Amino acid sequence: MALSARLEFRQGQGLVITPQLQQAIKLLQLSNLELEAFVEAELERNPLLQRDERDAEPEAEAPKDAAVEYSADEIPAGAAGAEMDMSHDEVSPGERATGDAPEAQDAGGAVDWSKAGRGGSFESDGDDYEGADTRAKTLSEHLNDQLATAGLTGAALAAATVLIDAIDEGGYLRADLVETAERLGCGLEVVERALQAIQGFEPTGVGARSVAECLALQLKERNRYDPAMAALLDNLELLARRDLSGLKRACGVDDEDLREMIAEVRALTPRPGAAFGGDPVQPVAPDVYVREGQGGLWNVELNSETLPRLLVDQRYHARVSAAARNDQEKVFVSDCLASASWLVKSLDQRAKTILKVASEIVRQQDGFLAYGVEHLRPLNLKTVADAIGMHESTVSRVTSNKYIATPRGLFEMKFFFTSAIASSAGGEAHSAESVRHKIKQLIDGERTEADVHSDDRIVEILKEAGVDIARRTVAKYREAMRIPSSVERRRMLKEAV
Repeated sequence: MALSARLEFRQGQGLVITPQLQQAIKLLQLSNLELEAFVEAELERNPLLQRDERDAEPEAEAPKDAAVEYSADEIPAGAAGAEMDMSHDEVSPGERATGDAPEAQDAGGAVDWSKAGRGGSFESDGDDYEGADTRAKTLSEHLNDQLATAGLTGAALAAATVLIDAIDEGGYLRADLVETAERLGCGLEVVERALQAIQGFEPTGVGARSVAECLALQLKERNRYDPAMAALLDNLELLARRDLSGLKRACGVDDEDLREMIAEVRALTPRPGAAFGGDPVQPVAPDVYVREGQGGLWNVELNSETLPRLLVDQRYHARVSAAARNDQEKVFVSDCLASASWLVKSLDQRAKTILKVASEIVRQQDGFLAYGVEHLRPLNLKTVADAIGMHESTVSRVTSNKYIATPRGLFEMKFFFTSAIASSAGGEAHSAESVRHKIKQLIDGERTEADVHSDDRIVEILKEAGVDIARRTVAKYREAMRIPSSVERRRMLKEAV
């Protein structure tokens, strides 16, 4: 078969990721602190950008005493607010993102990519991959990595996430368990179980509430925590004063034993978290506020203090355009105008997208807001994306490093996404925590050897109750709750008799 060259024309559609589209995608996933730094850099770089120093117009905000139907297309730029009736769906799914970025449209509605063709300085726009590779992992990241494989689910997982956020750079827990339980709306035993799991993480001693508890955790791991050592830890103030006589009396040991005990304590690490890298501590400002309204409504509004307010200085553009002396200067001015206009539009679209996603999260998790962590619903990114007409990756970017202030505290948006277990009857899925509770109830009801349920039998019982679950999942949940196998439980009941 002879080979020959020929010329063909083909027509097709494709999406070109221009620098401006890359910028719009990047803006979605920036935290409010990172966004502030980015905007400051753009203000220095682009002479046509300036801050909008005008006070926010009062009429631009939603009234606080009336329900407002929420539609993403109607949200004004800036600190828009929305109050939603949770009893029915008010989100307009008509606005669907193209790719993961705001659309550039002309007056006729067609996408005009020519407006995004030039302009913008993106030489350093990419992520700092070298810095990301060499940056030391923070203590919080290290603990969350271990939490992902700890087997906790539902309320206990949520409580552990909150507790890890309250651990300082030294590794100490700076939160009261009773207050945390009340804020999350769960039992104290759930929070205690979460803390017990965290205190089993590396580095040993993390999650302690005092120096004595931190040292005790390390001694227990070394199998050196005995009554004498416990007495020593209870009297650390005597050790600090070097009151060795008082320590001997308190511990009931002689001089040689006391010297060995003190040497062991001094070999421990009083600040287990200090070995990890850490970013400078920054106060976390919420991106969204959720407040309880009247009649079972929830007010959902953006935090105006975290939203950059920029303007394109059209007067200055007119002056410098008229004064441009050559094509190079004209191109520079044109590029600055296109870049400034796109940035202002991207910031506005970012605010709308955050509010839209946050509102759907509140709609899905209103049970948690009203009744506590035990009522967290199974939720994933796809559910939210389908409900608001966006791509799943867009929702993922929006929920990264964004925080919601609720009556139950400040939470990262990703906190509200929980795992689910399907229903065998095709109904609504069950949360993992509720299934764990059912397993525990079945095992707690065992009174004799004949009552003991194997993992296979538990699977059958749960499927009869409408829970579609695998045997290995039952075993994983049982082990996470530190419940012995059916063989061990039968032996324990036999010995008890």
